Order: sequence, then C-alpha cells, then structure tokens
Amino acid sequence: MYNLTQLIGRLTADPEVNETETGKKVCHVTLAVQRSFKNSDGIYEADFIRCTLWDAIATRACEYCHKGDLVAVRGQIRTSNYIDANEEKKNSVEVIVDKLLFLSTKVANNSDAEIS
Repeated sequence: MYNLTQLIGRLTADPEVNETETGKKVCHVTLAVQRSFKNSDGIYEADFIRCTLWDAIATRACEYCHKGDLVAVRGQIRTSNYIDANEEKKNSVEVIVDKLLFLSTKVANNSDAEIS
C-alpha cells in the first residue's frame, strides 16, 4: 500500500511554530490549492487543505514563509475522527508533510530551497 500526496498552493496565514509537551516543534498551516477548472461563474475555486509540519520543516517554514507564499509540499494523508462540542462525530483530513519546497519566498528567488 502507498500513501503519498503532492500539493502546490498558497499559505492562508503566516506559519507559527509551537512546541508539544514532549518538546517537539510542530506547525499547522492551511494551503489554498486552486482547482484546474472554472466554475459556472467563470471563477477558479480552491480547496483548503490542512498540513502539519514537524521539527526542522516547521522551523524553516516559520522562518521563510508568509501568508500568500506559494509552496509545494509532499507528505502522507492522515484521517481521524473526533467528537465536537455539540457531541457530533466529525472527520478530519490533513497532510503530514515530509518535504517542503519554497516557490515564492526570498530564499526561492535566489535559488530553489528545499527542506526534508
């Protein structure tokens, strides 16, 4: 079995790194990924995909990336279930990123910058 996804999209907010109780660095970002077709009004829609970055990738994303930057990510899709505040069962989907490529940051303007 194989679980791999690659996305190119724009960050919807500035990345912020947090630390877990065990001291690991983590960063949650959302990528706006434009669809390849226009809707009935002639507008491109986008999918908003949650991504989780760990350790060095999380740190570098926070150092070099900002809201609106174009990035490429590679990782695995993870799903989970939880009960919300209204006692309703919810599903969540996210990408656990193992590689990040800066496509429109100051670093990328000088050379391709890749973190894995």
